[in-house]
Amino acid sequence: MDDETAMDNVTLDDERLTREDVAHLEWARTLARGGWGRVHPNPLVGCVIVRDGRLVGQGYHAEFGGPHAEIVALGEARSSAEGATAFVSLEPCNHEGKTPPCADALVRAGVSRVIYGVAEPGKREGGGADALRRSGIEVVGPVWGEQVGRAENPAFFHTHTHKTPYVALKLAMSLDGRIAGAPGESTRISGPEAEREVHRLRTGFDGVMVGSGTVRADDPRLTVREVSRGRTPVRRLILDARGEMQANAALFDDIADAPVHVFTRQDVDEGDIERLESAGAQLHPVPHDQNGLELGAVLSVAWEIGVESILCEGGARLAASLLREDRVQRVYCMISPITLGSQGVAAFSEEAESLDWSRFSPALAPETHGRDTLIVLDREGG
Repeated sequence: MDDETAMDNVTLDDERLTREDVAHLEWARTLARGGWGRVHPNPLVGCVIVRDGRLVGQGYHAEFGGPHAEIVALGEARSSAEGATAFVSLEPCNHEGKTPPCADALVRAGVSRVIYGVAEPGKREGGGADALRRSGIEVVGPVWGEQVGRAENPAFFHTHTHKTPYVALKLAMSLDGRIAGAPGESTRISGPEAEREVHRLRTGFDGVMVGSGTVRADDPRLTVREVSRGRTPVRRLILDARGEMQANAALFDDIADAPVHVFTRQDVDEGDIERLESAGAQLHPVPHDQNGLELGAVLSVAWEIGVESILCEGGARLAASLLREDRVQRVYCMISPITLGSQGVAAFSEEAESLDWSRFSPALAPETHGRDTLIVLDREGG
């Protein structure tokens, strides 16, 4: 990111910040992303230590329970940290958890200045900036607003203010907004590089959700295979109102490593329940209405079983329902340079005109993955 773009993110009006300062902070933010899939529910954090204009240490939180970004960077900087400036993407923590408070480590190392990007969202986790100031260290921050924090650590920020899972919607679509060549037809849209990115995204979520129509059409496994597995197995959440999913679906091939949770109507046939449970699925009957399963009930059950973040991967009806009910916090649009024509399945079904996109805006810079382009949109307010 160039200096001009970096300065665009700055919300703090402080003459103590230079373009070089912001560039170092942006690098810490970039480093932090290396922890994706390995640290949740902890946040992604990066740290850069600079002394006399020279980078002397850097690091990021790489593993849940492992050293935080500041500790890694200080370990690399060693004695050069004394009198240096530490740039941290998220406010240094000030509580005793699996690791000691990072604020204390910065004080002991003798840094003279700390510049941090985003304030911690929780009272218990926050407070590091105040502790640093009380120790005589110059502190500048938060440099960025909460919107940047949500862009980098969306589930972490969401679960501090909501007791429902963070929901992201992933859509692979053609240039003309289609997700399949025809109803019920399995259509490969994304290229291998884009598919690898989707597998990487899965590692950062507790669960992957699809509707039963997607299971019938694509027979997906919904596991992580193209990249290294994340810290915890991704749970597969299937919305199958009538319990019609076949016991020989590919989902059950990996049942020992990645649990399958099937959400059905409360009046589903007992024989179907026994069939799916025999295949290894965990059944969750929830209320339903004329539109299908009550999504609020589905998400409440997901939260109760420990699924705090969900990547929904289809299909069109489920995507539209989640959006219409204002239950989506982020949308990943993977757009491929192909067209499927009027017979193709629209990404948001025939009800697309009723969806309100006014609260969604770009969260991250567009990325290219092979021939495909990823656009990320976040909902205002999370």
